[in-house]
Amino acid sequence: MDVKSGIPCLDFSKTLEEGNEGWVNLCVKVREACEQYGCFHVIMANNKLPRKLCDDMSMGLKDLFDLPHETKQKNSHPDFYYGYQGKYEALPLYETFGIPNVSAPDATQAFTDLLWPNGNSHFCQTLTCMSKTMVELEHIIRKMVFESFGVGKYYDSSIEESQNIMRVMKYEAPPSKEPAIGLHTHTDIGILTVLHQDLPGLEVLSKEGSWLEVVPQEGALTIFVGEALRAWSNGRVYAAKHRVMMSGEKDRYSYGLFASPKEEAVIQAPRELVDKEHRLLFRPFTHADFIRFYFPNIHDLDGVFDKFFREALV
Repeated sequence: MDVKSGIPCLDFSKTLEEGNEGWVNLCVKVREACEQYGCFHVIMANNKLPRKLCDDMSMGLKDLFDLPHETKQKNSHPDFYYGYQGKYEALPLYETFGIPNVSAPDATQAFTDLLWPNGNSHFCQTLTCMSKTMVELEHIIRKMVFESFGVGKYYDSSIEESQNIMRVMKYEAPPSKEPAIGLHTHTDIGILTVLHQDLPGLEVLSKEGSWLEVVPQEGALTIFVGEALRAWSNGRVYAAKHRVMMSGEKDRYSYGLFASPKEEAVIQAPRELVDKEHRLLFRPFTHADFIRFYFPNIHDLDGVFDKFFREALV
């Protein structure tokens, strides 16, 4: 397994055929990366992640975040996870939009129509194409994880019981030009995250307790294991803590596809992943259970997941 800047880098640029030797070998590498690191780079084929698509996303995001504050507020939402959020006292460098159900045909259209009443067809199309690419990759990674654990029969129901949100993010350069927190230490709430970043700043905490810089890779997307997948796997995969540290004079843009269970979905380990060597770690719970716990504790994201799961111990 090729490891760059402390995390694995897996090659998905070749044509993948389910069930052949290359597929099976890659399934093992994906599972090992999830178990040992909780995140990894995926090198994409040029036709799957063309440079022009990434460039168009970057330009579109700059136009989006340059909109007047009152325009961005049209997309506000009472829940932290959705809509426009930003300029909080605790996170002054951070702004974000969360676009739910991005797989739906009209989701990106509704988003762009809200913020550009006269339309922004190019950014709408760009956002739709990038979302499709990320959704497809997330589905492939999830199938590989399920198959590598020998529980591929649960994949289809997992997809049916999940949802996704496209999150676009801006981190302003720190005004003092001294290193500053862009986004505090946390793990992701859902199943898997597919992320693209344009500049350094993302750091991941290794199992050994060291902060490793997740350097952007040309033609690559970055995968993070979420807490829902950790619970589903009975603790076999690792949800890595990560943060964003800002420095220098350039603003940083990133975007990601966050796959999570639907609120009513029950998260529980398959019986095949529970045995004498792997006792059941978590009682079954719904994603709604976790959401209700998450938001009141949102200012303590560094420990909110561990606290919830301690209470969920069997």
